[in-house]
Amino acid sequence: MQADNSAPVTIRTRKFITNRLLARRQFIVDVLHPNRPNVSKAELSERLAAIYKTDKERVVTFGLRTIFGGGRSTGFGLIYDDEASQKKFEPKHRLIRSGLMVAPPKTNRKLRKERKNRAKKFRGTKKAKAAEPPKKGK
Repeated sequence: MQADNSAPVTIRTRKFITNRLLARRQFIVDVLHPNRPNVSKAELSERLAAIYKTDKERVVTFGLRTIFGGGRSTGFGLIYDDEASQKKFEPKHRLIRSGLMVAPPKTNRKLRKERKNRAKKFRGTKKAKAAEPPKKGK
């Protein structure tokens, strides 16, 4: 059976709460998608933005799980009032996913561990100096 991405999708929200303290609306999203494996987060946020008359960049969906047997998924959704409150309250990993923040450059695992173990041998302010890579001249 071929996946049909043009198949109709029904979106329902429940437990809808307006959270004034975090400047957002939060709810559980139920997605009915028969004849489809699942629905992308991008498409979901577009549809939710249309339903609630807001900008699709302010809609955050996460924790989506497809129910066994397929055809239905459940997850969590947030709609922030503005970008400033989204940057203030949203966790960094979700900001990176939505493109509002750039991921820090990764150093490889072995170098991080070597740096940590070099720093263990010192106390106080000398730890910062120990974290630097050793000099090749000596």
